[in-house]
Amino acid sequence: MQVCQPLAEAANFSCHAIQQLEQKLAVLRQEHSPIKHFEDYEGEIHKLFIEAEQSVLAEDLTGLDIDVPAIEVSGVCYHRVLRSSETYQSAVGPVRVLRTLYRNGKDHSIIPLELQAGIVEGYWTPKAAKQAVWMVAQMPPGEAKSLLDLIGNMTPSESSLARLPKKFNAQWEPNREAFEDFLWESVKVPEEAVTAAASLDGVMLPMKDGKRQEKREQNRVDGKRTRGPAGCQEASCGTLSFYDAQGERLSTVRMSRMPESKKVTLKQSLSALLSEALRQRPDLTLVKVADGAKDNWTYLANELPEGHEVVDFYHAAEHLKKAFDLSYGENSNKSREKFITYRHILKEEPEGVEKVIKALAYQHKRHPRRSKLKTELEYFRSNRTRMNYAEHLSHNLPIGSGVIEATCKTLVTQRMKCSGMRWRHPGGQGILTARSLIQSGMFDNGWKLLAVTYCAKVTEVGMDNVIPFPMQKGDLEL
Repeated sequence: MQVCQPLAEAANFSCHAIQQLEQKLAVLRQEHSPIKHFEDYEGEIHKLFIEAEQSVLAEDLTGLDIDVPAIEVSGVCYHRVLRSSETYQSAVGPVRVLRTLYRNGKDHSIIPLELQAGIVEGYWTPKAAKQAVWMVAQMPPGEAKSLLDLIGNMTPSESSLARLPKKFNAQWEPNREAFEDFLWESVKVPEEAVTAAASLDGVMLPMKDGKRQEKREQNRVDGKRTRGPAGCQEASCGTLSFYDAQGERLSTVRMSRMPESKKVTLKQSLSALLSEALRQRPDLTLVKVADGAKDNWTYLANELPEGHEVVDFYHAAEHLKKAFDLSYGENSNKSREKFITYRHILKEEPEGVEKVIKALAYQHKRHPRRSKLKTELEYFRSNRTRMNYAEHLSHNLPIGSGVIEATCKTLVTQRMKCSGMRWRHPGGQGILTARSLIQSGMFDNGWKLLAVTYCAKVTEVGMDNVIPFPMQKGDLEL
């Protein structure tokens, strides 16, 4: 039979807890009449409600415990070996309950109370874990603890908060593809959308396992700088944005991954998301936009469906500025004059990129020994088919990668490049996944998917079906 909580007993306890709360409130009001310091009074009120909520939660958690000789979970039989008290961190602070532990063999133990309540990592109630994950995704654990102390609800340690992203990631990654399939299906393309823009980029991230000292030593041997960034690797970001007929951005789905060769996982996720969007709306015009990095375009051009390919105009303008600086002198009046003129031509005139190439080819002919000038010329030549800016603007298509640039900043830099921070993959990916869900408006749905993995159906095994389980030393009832 399936074991369930006696609801009548729980309801009676809740009524008792409410009665106690009312009595304590009456005493508190009498003690503070008249109220002289409302902040202190408000804090006392909050504490009383917290205590009442903790009592109710403790009782209801205890009601989820199962104390029988044997239970079955997922077709496996477990035998009772121990009853003891445990403290769990709820959204209103610690609650201590008596629960039963069961074992199948020597190593694998389970606690039915935790499986039925969905206790996260043997410590957090579901709501507390959700709040804590959200907080450490947005700020360092020390700041999160300070904020929780100020609020006055749950009281986890800084180390518990610091471990949570790694635990979150360990539970998410084995199920990532299935979770993403569900989340991508839940993404509804706005009705007024006519354009979808896919983009990806990267941002350097300081890594604990980035061989920082080895790289600096090699730089010393090579006669290069031994100060500045070292041990950094490239984290990746991807976006899919939807635009209306006037070119106004309607919504964006953001994603990010820790450093990985060729951005393999990010590309798979972005491709799956785009496929779902085009399945919903095959009439969407696809624009693929990024800077000039070759790996980005190998993916965007060859692995995504056909669409308009656009090198970010603002990156192109930076290259144009550099070319004229190389021709006329850095920040000279002539360089600025030429840059302003040809920037307008590149953006506003049909076949503007051809005029830019012609101008830069002339400058290279005048200064054939300036190799960097030739490099800038080759940049425009190799990307000329992706620089039809005037045509794209006439159809209200995006020509800039501002969305992906902002994503790199808000998803990665703002949280993960604070002073002194260095990262390993598991904890860093946990934070990036949570931040991606938050910034894409999917955190609630994503958490529901994750929370289910901590739950399981527990059934009592009839005594006729119980196989005796030999007690081990220490398997005593406390």
